[in-house]
This record gives sequence, C-alpha cells and structure tokens, in this order.
Amino acid sequence: MNTMLLKLYVKFQDLMNREEGQDLVEYALVVGLISVAAVLGLKGVASAVNNVITNITTTLNSAV
Repeated sequence: MNTMLLKLYVKFQDLMNREEGQDLVEYALVVGLISVAAVLGLKGVASAVNNVITNITTTLNSAV
C-alpha cells in the first residue's frame, strides 16, 4: 500500500513540474479574450450602423 501511495505521489509531483500544456492554455485564454472583445465591439458598431441607416431612411422618406 505504501509503495502505491509513493508512486502516486511521485506521479503527481511529475505532473506538477511539467509545463507542456501551459502555452496551449495561455493561447486559449488570449483567443477567448479577443473573441469577447470582438463581440462587444461589434455590438456597438451594429448599433451605430443601424442608427445611420435609420437616419438615411427617414431623410429619404421625408424628401419624397
């Protein structure tokens, strides 16, 4: 039983010391942050474009 716990402890320590997956997690976080910023930015742009189109439509309708 002690050897099994010792092997488990050694395996856990080995996993804690490796940094192989760290870059992938950092890239995933950066991509997630960029996508959230893009979605929020596009919502503002869509609202502004909608206002411009509404103003153009109103102006054209009043000219007719």
